[in-house]
Amino acid sequence: MAAVRREPTDNDRSFSDDESSPLNNDIYNGSRTEQAGWDVFRVLPPEAESVSTANQQFLETTIKVIKVVVYLLTFIIVLTSGVIAKGSILFMTSQLRPDKTIPYCNVDVGRQKTFTVSVPEEERVAWAWCIFFAYIVPEMGTFMRSVRICFFKSWKTPPGLDFFIVFFAETCHTVGLALLMFAVLPDLDVVKGAMLTNCMCIVPGIFGMLSRSNKETKRYAKVIVDMLAIAAQITGLVVWPLVEGDKKPGVWLIPASAFLTSVGWWENYASRQSPIAFMKALGRVKERMKRTRYFTYIFMSVWKMLVFFCSMLLVLHMRGQSVPNFFSMFKTGFAEHKITINEVRPASTSTLSDLANAIPTGETTEIDAAYNTAFYVLLIQICAAYICYIFGKFACKIMIQGFSYAFPVNLTIPVSISLLIAACGLRNGDPCFFHNSIPDYLFFDSPPVYFLNEFITGEHAWVWLLWLLSQTWITLHIWTPKCERLASTEKLFVLPMYDSLLIDQSMGMNRRRDDEGDVKTEDLAEMIKEGMDEYYETISVQTEGSGSTPGKQIKSSDSITRIYACATMWHETKEEMMEMLKSIMRLDEDQSARRVAQKYLRIVDPDYYEFETHIFFDDAFEISDDNDDENVVNRFVKLLIETIDEAATHVHETTIRLRPPKKLPAPYGGQLVWTLPGKTKMIAHLKDKSKIRHRKRWSQVMYMYYLLGHRLMELPISVDRKEVMAENTYLLTLDGDIDFQPLAVQLLVDLMKKNRNLGAACGRIHPVGSGPMVWYQMFEYAIGHWLQKATEHMIGCVLCSPGCFSLFRGKALMDDNVMRRYTQRSDEARHYVQYDQGEDRWLCTLLLQRGYRVEYSAASDAYTHCPEGFNEFYQQRRRWVPSTMANIMDLLGDYKKTIKVNDNISLPYISYQMMLMGGTILGPGTIFLMLVGAFVAAFKIDNWTSFTYNIIPILFFMLICFTTKSEVQLFVAQILSTAYALIMMAVIVGTALQLGEDGIGSPSAIFLIAMTGSFLIAAFLHPQEFWCIVPGIIYLLSIPSMYLLLILYSIINLNVVSWGTREVQTKKTKKEMEQEKKEAEEAKKKVKQNSLLSFLGKGNGSGDSDEGAIEFSLAGLFKIILCQHPASSSERQQLTRIAESLDSLSKRLENIERVVDPHNMHGTRRRSISRGEGSHHGAIPEDKAEEDQSHSEGEDESEGTGEPKEKRDDLVNPYWMEDHDLRHGEVDFMTKAEESFWKDLIAKYLYPIDANKEEQVRIASDLIELRNKSVFAFFMFNALFVLIVFLLQLNKDQIHVDWPLGVKTNVTFNEETKEVHVSKEYLQLEPIGLVFVFFFALILIIQFLAMLFHRFGTISHILASTELNWYCNKKVDDTSTDALIDRHAIEIVRNMQKLRGLDNDPDNDESSSDPDRISHRRTIHNLDKHSRKKQVIGTLDVAFKKRFFAMSAEGNAETVGTPVLGLNRKMTNREEALKALEIRRNSVLAERRKSQMKTLGASKTPSEYGVTGAQALAAPRHRVSVASGVSLKDVFEPPSGSVNHAYEEEPSSLNNNSSVRLSNMQRNSNVKWKAPSESSRKNSRM
Repeated sequence: MAAVRREPTDNDRSFSDDESSPLNNDIYNGSRTEQAGWDVFRVLPPEAESVSTANQQFLETTIKVIKVVVYLLTFIIVLTSGVIAKGSILFMTSQLRPDKTIPYCNVDVGRQKTFTVSVPEEERVAWAWCIFFAYIVPEMGTFMRSVRICFFKSWKTPPGLDFFIVFFAETCHTVGLALLMFAVLPDLDVVKGAMLTNCMCIVPGIFGMLSRSNKETKRYAKVIVDMLAIAAQITGLVVWPLVEGDKKPGVWLIPASAFLTSVGWWENYASRQSPIAFMKALGRVKERMKRTRYFTYIFMSVWKMLVFFCSMLLVLHMRGQSVPNFFSMFKTGFAEHKITINEVRPASTSTLSDLANAIPTGETTEIDAAYNTAFYVLLIQICAAYICYIFGKFACKIMIQGFSYAFPVNLTIPVSISLLIAACGLRNGDPCFFHNSIPDYLFFDSPPVYFLNEFITGEHAWVWLLWLLSQTWITLHIWTPKCERLASTEKLFVLPMYDSLLIDQSMGMNRRRDDEGDVKTEDLAEMIKEGMDEYYETISVQTEGSGSTPGKQIKSSDSITRIYACATMWHETKEEMMEMLKSIMRLDEDQSARRVAQKYLRIVDPDYYEFETHIFFDDAFEISDDNDDENVVNRFVKLLIETIDEAATHVHETTIRLRPPKKLPAPYGGQLVWTLPGKTKMIAHLKDKSKIRHRKRWSQVMYMYYLLGHRLMELPISVDRKEVMAENTYLLTLDGDIDFQPLAVQLLVDLMKKNRNLGAACGRIHPVGSGPMVWYQMFEYAIGHWLQKATEHMIGCVLCSPGCFSLFRGKALMDDNVMRRYTQRSDEARHYVQYDQGEDRWLCTLLLQRGYRVEYSAASDAYTHCPEGFNEFYQQRRRWVPSTMANIMDLLGDYKKTIKVNDNISLPYISYQMMLMGGTILGPGTIFLMLVGAFVAAFKIDNWTSFTYNIIPILFFMLICFTTKSEVQLFVAQILSTAYALIMMAVIVGTALQLGEDGIGSPSAIFLIAMTGSFLIAAFLHPQEFWCIVPGIIYLLSIPSMYLLLILYSIINLNVVSWGTREVQTKKTKKEMEQEKKEAEEAKKKVKQNSLLSFLGKGNGSGDSDEGAIEFSLAGLFKIILCQHPASSSERQQLTRIAESLDSLSKRLENIERVVDPHNMHGTRRRSISRGEGSHHGAIPEDKAEEDQSHSEGEDESEGTGEPKEKRDDLVNPYWMEDHDLRHGEVDFMTKAEESFWKDLIAKYLYPIDANKEEQVRIASDLIELRNKSVFAFFMFNALFVLIVFLLQLNKDQIHVDWPLGVKTNVTFNEETKEVHVSKEYLQLEPIGLVFVFFFALILIIQFLAMLFHRFGTISHILASTELNWYCNKKVDDTSTDALIDRHAIEIVRNMQKLRGLDNDPDNDESSSDPDRISHRRTIHNLDKHSRKKQVIGTLDVAFKKRFFAMSAEGNAETVGTPVLGLNRKMTNREEALKALEIRRNSVLAERRKSQMKTLGASKTPSEYGVTGAQALAAPRHRVSVASGVSLKDVFEPPSGSVNHAYEEEPSSLNNNSSVRLSNMQRNSNVKWKAPSESSRKNSRM
């Protein structure tokens, strides 16, 4: 049946591979569209963008501006806080030297005199304690973080040797710091001390040099520089002891303190790649520490604080300070005490600053000490160090590390020294310069005046410059970050916290240097020598070997991201299908650009992914109009087929059509397989509900078992490789109406890569539609995501990742008690509520109970159609409300086990969910009491009257819900909702008046202001969604309807388990329709006979079969018949016989046509409609359509005509494949393995549930019983709550709590007694009301704070994903033209692969220009040109290659339509960029020609390329890459990449240009339907 396709030509620029056929070839059954001369008028492809792309350009520009501001702001904050932290520490150490004397400002004690001051002992004690406190703050943070992670998450104990190594290193580091702070720095002036802190890198420098691998490029040159840097560091250990050792003995401790301090950063510089055994061993310890760190540092943090304290006491004791005084003077040091000032007289030859020669006069003055100064400096130091660390980490997370982290960290010491020199110079010149800023008796230990004057010209500056440069070299890794976006703290830093005493050194040497980065193109040759696999080869290439054994080692390609888009569809409209298909087309285009960029531009894309789409169509078949025994695809499937070309036209902005889909019969119905323009596959699985269970949950079971079970677990590879693949395989669950951008998916993948324990991630869902119900949902969705989902994300886990747009990790779904448990059939009443009504929430509940995390990304936007009508909305929420409560109750009921298993769920989070659940259960009662109180305030009536007015409509609505059908319930709910909306408007006015009377301090006013303020702030923090706050007034008016009526409607209809939305009338056979008609007539007769006045008729005649000689009626209310007699039925019988004869003739003609039709398929057995394997007795049918029964197999096949019917086999020639709407598609078949898989899956888990009447009755009874129990419990809880609160309200005068705010003061004057009486009137709250106010206030505060933190994380995520492409964030080697092309390769390919504008013939020509040029349009010429134009049919890579191989730097680079470079403003030299691209193009051409010559000369055997036997004959002249026969070199050997069997057809199956195909055709000439081989089917699985 498949059409024969013309073979494409082979030349240098098409190369005859599977994607090179020119667009104007007949690759899709011919591409020329013949049009009559009168039918040349056209509709241009629309330029309107979808909702998801509406403001994309403005948003991108805004984000880039924000990122520039963040660049500068983060740089300033990190530098400023680093300088302040460094200066604060030096200020503290400057106060510790006992013999320190500084000039004192004489402004307040005598302007004509000179004074000096020394710091007393109690002051020095206070400053020593401040240094200790500054040190222990981050250590306490480490302790608390370690305890939290070990308590709430998993931990592992370290081996004894590892613990000892860490113990030794941390002890050395702590002792070294204590020596530095209390012995060395007090004896040095602050400038020398600041310089010395650049000499703390000795051990890291040595370890870094010893860890250099032989595989490093320019290793020897780097080792030489390492040695120079180490030598420079060593000079820092001896310079100051040699210069000042005779005067200050403490400086001789510099070598010991600096060396011991540097030991603390050993771990970051140890490597397993070192050629030295000792370093390899330390590298292994380092690897193990990643798993045991937090357990180790529970003890290390406490030990370090203890060691630092003891070392501090020991050093102070050795320096002559009394240890007992260190404790006894603690209180006085931070309390009021005196400072003694000494008057001096300068020597005749000395200056004011030369205090050594000053002569004391003996006069002293005491002043009060500014005892809070030490505390303030400590607070400043702690805050500055923490801010420096936090913003530095933020810079690393959002990928601005070079400019905003490395640069300020390296500038900290130079800026600090500059400021210290300036400050000391000013203070030496004028002791009163800082009189009003710093206490006059406190200042830095200033260097001598000559040192300041000769700093630049002297040797000190140059020596220090060597130390600074050596530190910069040793910490060079912070300039070249390699981490992913939003990397965790553990991936960014070795130790989770920082060292506040040496903040800049800590941030430089604690930043990890071994994080893996992107593989560069120029590194690929080195990777070949190392025996590494291809970086981006596909899994099918890795696993499909020609007889090779499965690989046992993990390959790099196993970590490639694989995304399977799995959409569930049912009865979507064309507009809804269009949005989903356009989103798929955009993903297809994005994946194609990334694949082609790697293949032809030789770049490695870290965000590359493989992509495939699966659409699962529920109830896809209906009874044929021509034959009641046969099924055809329904109108929704046909609508999908019609819509897909239009969706492609929208996305690619040119009129195109896709190849008709392949048709494959399947055990569950059938498949339609499209190849999209980007060469990815889209498979529509058409489900026949008579063969497999329908409903969304069972569709999810289908794709989970198919993709993760059959396609992954049955691969012939090792278990380790499957483990890695499962971790990097993601299921993108979609609804049939979703609209999103590729960036939204990329953001979710980023979250998955960041956290391996993440099982699912969802984005921000925006409702789309029109009308008041949609406006209400806009506000509801906004608040739900802004506050509730953000709170769940921050303090625990998101409880529901909606199936309309979520990403699930394959490994998480495959875990125990998840996928297998999800197949559980609903056998109990509660199962129908929990499992089938809210399947997405149940799946997430299963993931949470297995320990996985579920997250929410506010930056990942998706748009879905929401109910626009009141009834549809209520039906949807009727499903959602009970299922949500059931799943949360399930989680809360097993909370102890969940807390134990899941690291992200804690007891406070469970408490928060319990509070929300309590609020939900008591919500109707709360709203009722609110209405009662509002009626009292608004209408000035008493409480009992208000209570009566409100209880009557609620009881009436409950009665309606119990006794009437759903349509009546919804009608009454709509009327009551309208009435309540009007009442709410009056209530709002009354409440406003009441608030004005009670004042702004009343609880109601405070709560209302807080709630409104939180909503407004949330809206301002979401500027793109700000207008979602506007429908808040509709939300306010709908509160009684949504939180009272809707809850009642949902609970009372708990026994209804139908879907309720998107339902359509099911098509029935003629016999079923006749049977229904007969049953209706019989029922009508029975009713009439049993009516009240039936005794008058005596049973003679009834219904429409009676006539009368005289009859009359009144408006159809009644009819009087006189002289009654039976109606004549001859005319009716004749018409019936005529209709039956016509039907018989029609069926005979059809049978004759089938006999003579040469295209009929020959089968071996007749189609049989199975209701399941064996006798599967099930539960209640999932909807009324399930009760429709098909014809029994015993019916006469020929319908009495005597004509034999063609026998059919549903897996060979099903009737639906002959549908004229599908007949153009090629026919294909599943492999035996896949067919067997589907049969087994259906038999075990997905067989249709038979309509067992007894089981239906039992389940229906159980559902009603569950409903009654739930309603009773729900009613009693709310009734008790309302009763208690209402009675307390009535007796508020006796039992109340006085509200302290909003007090009214009444002042009265008694003229008789001349007395003034002042009385205060308090607002009174009943205790329950007060508890409830604080309850809701607490929830509001939690959600608001969580929203702020989550918003910060979201902005970080957006900024991390945004590239500025400016020189401020580029590495040195990124400024070349080749580097720019590497950076913009994806964008270049996107422009070059556009189908629009190919051959300089765009669809949207001048006819779509502005209206002012109407007179200049060449309408007739354009129509004639279009009528002779070949319709664009093809793939994106073909368009790319046509432009890529046709471009020239000398000529016009845009001769083939679309600009090659969309980077006019980014590329500094467009001609150079084109030349660079041309060089890459010529390299590809040369390699392919070389490969062709080698192939012709048989210089390489086929087995060298992994091709054996017939494959070698069938393969074109470039390659077929399979299994382990492909080396990395072959990635860029002809044709510059490996075949992607997942999404590229085999060359032999596409081009068919070999003798093998001819011989196969001859051998199978008697087979009309092409059945692919088993091996080719395996290749298509992945």
